[in-house]
Amino acid sequence: MSTTGRPPRLEQIFQRYDPPLYFVTFCTHARKKILAHPEVHRAFQDFAGRGLKKKGVAIGRYVLMPEHLHLFVRGSADFKLQQWARMLKLVLTKTLGELGHPPPHWQRGFFDHLIRNSESYSQKWDYVWQNAIDAGLVKCPDNWPYQGEIAIIDRA
Repeated sequence: MSTTGRPPRLEQIFQRYDPPLYFVTFCTHARKKILAHPEVHRAFQDFAGRGLKKKGVAIGRYVLMPEHLHLFVRGSADFKLQQWARMLKLVLTKTLGELGHPPPHWQRGFFDHLIRNSESYSQKWDYVWQNAIDAGLVKCPDNWPYQGEIAIIDRA
C-alpha cells in the first residue's frame, strides 16, 4: 500500500514489462458486420506495415472478424496505445467509408490486456484463432482469410 492508503497504480506495477505487449480488441458500432472484407484487410495490413517501418510498432498475430478485430501489438518505450488505436480506427474508417458503410463504424474505446508471459500469449491466441469456427464461418481456423501475423513478436 502507498502512503495514501490506496494500492499503487497499475502503470507503476507493470512498468517492468518494457516494452509491453498488448492483446487488443476493437468492436464495430452496434456490432455491424463490416470488417471481414478484402479491402479492410488490405488497409489493416498496410497500416501495420507502415507502423513497423516508421515507428517500430509491431502487430503480431491478428484476426479480423465481421464485427470485431483482435490483435497483439508491441511498441517502443514511448508507445501510446490509445493514440495508436485512434489512428488505426481512422485508417479503417476511411476504407469502410469508401466501401459505402456509413458512420459510425466503431464502439467507443477498445479492450486491452497486458500480456505477461508466453503462456498468456498462447492462451489468448488459441481463443482468438478459434473465433471463426465459433462463429460458424469456417470449419478449420486456417481457412479464415482475414487473419495473419505481421511481425513475429517475442512472447517471453
